[in-house]
Amino acid sequence: MSALLLVAGVVVGVAFVFHHVVVRGKRCVSKAKLHGKTVIVTGSNTGIGKTTAIDLAKRGARVILACRSTQRGEAALHEVKMESGSNEVVFMQLDLGSLKSVRRFAETFLKTEPRLDLLINNAGVYMQGKTEDGLGLMFGVNHIGHFLLTNLLLERLTECGPSRVVTVSSVGHNFGTVDFDCLNTHKALGQGNSFTDVLKIYCDSKLCNVLFTHELAKRLQGTKVTCYSLHPGAINSELARNTSSLLQTLMKPVTSFFFKNTVQGAQTTLHCALQEGLEPLSGRYFSNCTVRDVYPKAKDAAAAKKLWELSERLSGLA
Repeated sequence: MSALLLVAGVVVGVAFVFHHVVVRGKRCVSKAKLHGKTVIVTGSNTGIGKTTAIDLAKRGARVILACRSTQRGEAALHEVKMESGSNEVVFMQLDLGSLKSVRRFAETFLKTEPRLDLLINNAGVYMQGKTEDGLGLMFGVNHIGHFLLTNLLLERLTECGPSRVVTVSSVGHNFGTVDFDCLNTHKALGQGNSFTDVLKIYCDSKLCNVLFTHELAKRLQGTKVTCYSLHPGAINSELARNTSSLLQTLMKPVTSFFFKNTVQGAQTTLHCALQEGLEPLSGRYFSNCTVRDVYPKAKDAAAAKKLWELSERLSGLA
């Protein structure tokens, strides 16, 4: 019995250390205040996007909640104001799956807001489908929508420099590829609908995020705008809300223990947005509030340039 108690104690101890050290991870240590600064956070009606918005509002920033659903966005607006104690929070409708909506958002923002100091490309989807423009849904929302938004706002970001563009990617980018033949033929990263197909396409879209940031940094050289991509950690959030209810139920015990909550999951985003002295690391990829090396495919200059040029055509910028 004493041996069993000892083993149980060791297991509980290891689990405690794992959860509190590995799962929780590092925290953003920047004490930066953002009074007079304006921030856009896409997908900020839920998950780490909303938590990020609350933190930035607490620091004094004027925060634009850029969300697809008006109902959810207005509900989040009330919640962010309540939790941050700030009235400098605004909801603006943005559907990243619609190029028309992205252009309308940018036009409205540029007319009504004189500053932009920080753009956080946080929104993402995990499901198959098509955008209204005929793009693969994950490619269109996770990459093209943010690509167009960033480019439409770059001039304002440059005027207000030093400024930053932070794009939330995923460690899943390590398992991604960019199939340019499929993109040219189908305007999508893949065609399958099985569990593995959808997961693969999601990883592909996250690789696009890292390659986009790599190329963006090159194009921003000589300006006061820097950019970063990141893995927020495995988050117990609503990203998988479109998966089957059975899968969500089966995963609940796992996500509750092994996944970060949204406060923990927002820390690397906040680090990239706020930490002083990151300018020399523009274009790099971060995880657990630390810059990380990436595989050659995630910093392939030729692939990044090719993706950029294709994205210009598909988004109507070229």
